[in-house]
Amino acid sequence: MASKSLNSPKKAAALGHIKGAKPELPASANGRGIVSSSHLVSPRSLELSEFEFGLIVAWNAFSRWAVRCMAASGCPDLTITDVLLLHHVNHRARNKKLADICFVLNYEDTHVVAYGLKKLVAAGLVLAEKQGKEVFYSPTSEGEAAAARYREVREACLVDNLDVERNYDIGEMARLLRSMSGLYDQAARAATSL
Repeated sequence: MASKSLNSPKKAAALGHIKGAKPELPASANGRGIVSSSHLVSPRSLELSEFEFGLIVAWNAFSRWAVRCMAASGCPDLTITDVLLLHHVNHRARNKKLADICFVLNYEDTHVVAYGLKKLVAAGLVLAEKQGKEVFYSPTSEGEAAAARYREVREACLVDNLDVERNYDIGEMARLLRSMSGLYDQAARAATSL
């Protein structure tokens, strides 16, 4: 079966099976794709490279927005990780363990999260309570107030400018992002075992 799919040098080169051959890009990749790393474009999916570039640009825009929104809410010295941690600690008014916070937010480096939580505790936005061997984190009243102010700024600056007719598309994109995160996690595990 594999020999059938590689029955021409052109197809073999396109898949990188001829040593030293450069993969042939699909017609849509010849200058029409918006990518940040043209050398990574696969002949089998220009769209994946376009998705990755969109993800990079969107993540950086979202990070800048979240940090500036939090600054406008009265907390100017927080990083994007700190902002995400504060919101997650406020989520559903339940105390949370470090491991659970890392798991939900998909952070692999617990040290980064632990450092962010210490900053939030020192800023008076989060409370750390030891229960047995575990430390549980919850928002202080100041942390809840900061999250509420963030919501007000978010409504005024972001949601008010949103075309609500795009809500369905946004929901579909959210589902796609969750699906792609699973694919990237699996690929990371595979790469680790190489």
